[in-house]
Amino acid sequence: MGEKKASEKAAGRDRRVGRRAVLVGGGAVVLGGAAVLGWDELRGAWYRVPGVEKERVPGALDHAGAQWTAASEANWRRADRPDDYPIDRVVVHVVQGSFASALRVFQDPAHQAATHYVVRKDGHVAQMIRELDVAYHAGNRSVNERSIGIEHEGFVDRPQDFTDAMYAASARLTAGICARYRIPVDREHIIGHVEVPGTDHTDPGPHWDWPRYLKLVRAASTGPQTTVKPTRAAGGG
Repeated sequence: MGEKKASEKAAGRDRRVGRRAVLVGGGAVVLGGAAVLGWDELRGAWYRVPGVEKERVPGALDHAGAQWTAASEANWRRADRPDDYPIDRVVVHVVQGSFASALRVFQDPAHQAATHYVVRKDGHVAQMIRELDVAYHAGNRSVNERSIGIEHEGFVDRPQDFTDAMYAASARLTAGICARYRIPVDREHIIGHVEVPGTDHTDPGPHWDWPRYLKLVRAASTGPQTTVKPTRAAGGG
């Protein structure tokens, strides 16, 4: 973990450049007097121009029923996924602590890391970062840009922390993510933090039951459709 936020805040934040002003020339534009971008590149790059702010709906959710608890803006980067970065991975983490401690540290700008979701032992899910944005969760920039991160309450050396309710709720969450982005349900695309290149983390650890988890994800994928449009949080923190 620890990728630092790489966005620049313009001095006159109120004088924002609109998307329409950037999409000029019938599909191409010169940025910085040098690079000419075609329409496809421009579609994912407009929001990076200093002063441009991508539209956000406060409290919007990508997973129905989740609790919205916003992570510090120092712990993620605004993006327009999957237009600018394809999403093809889910990364499974274990907090090494409680659900409450995870929410607390991900709201701390000094932490410089956060995941999109946190799953509690009883199956309750908190969403902290929108899926279209890049969370600093994997300790690898490329993996961060292409993945969704899910933390789980507990400790890697305590198998009793991985409850039936947690497995079931996390599997439903992952099934919905895989459906939204057409991610194959297999161990190449649903990985542990320990498998991220360059990481020094060991989670989710030897007690995470991968065969059981993938079986639950596949079962959730064939059950009632879990793909939802962004919704407003109901009472989240």
